[in-house]
Amino acid sequence: MELSRAQLNQIRSKWGPRPSDVVPEPVGDGEESVWDYPRPPAVRREDREICIRFAGVEIARTTAALKVMETAGAPVYYLPTQDVQMQYLHPSGRSSFCEWKGEAQYYDLNAGATVSRHAVFAYPHPLDDLGMGYSQFAGHMSFYADRVEEAIIGGERARPQPGGLYSGWITSWIKGPVKGVPGTGHW
Repeated sequence: MELSRAQLNQIRSKWGPRPSDVVPEPVGDGEESVWDYPRPPAVRREDREICIRFAGVEIARTTAALKVMETAGAPVYYLPTQDVQMQYLHPSGRSSFCEWKGEAQYYDLNAGATVSRHAVFAYPHPLDDLGMGYSQFAGHMSFYADRVEEAIIGGERARPQPGGLYSGWITSWIKGPVKGVPGTGHW
């Protein structure tokens, strides 16, 4: 899917400031509020160990992930493909478009007789027209926490961001409220 600069700007302009009815949870030492995350999203390196397990198989393990932080969303982690057991991933034929990162391609996880549809996605040719570092996503993949057996970061099992659409991971150090539940689509 190819969009013009004007089309991208129109989509991007729909995102405004935090709605006045949202009250962020208090943040303590070592915690992060999703309401302190910027839009457009910021990217930084994540050094905590991340492990993905599916159907009893370790699919990925890394200490070299990228962390994406966007207003109101739980962090999304992108793992380098060299740290992913690619033999368990198969293109699903699904794609989607993000106004910040471009076109995503999806993969099914297959381990023995167990299949998880559209469990993984990647941006093989990410947009980086804003100079935000999104080109780093090439060669990385992200896993939906609710479509794998375990998504673990820093020794803690992550919970999926609510709603089934977003791929963010919620941990004890992430404070919301986090978008995804009914009524939060405008966040």
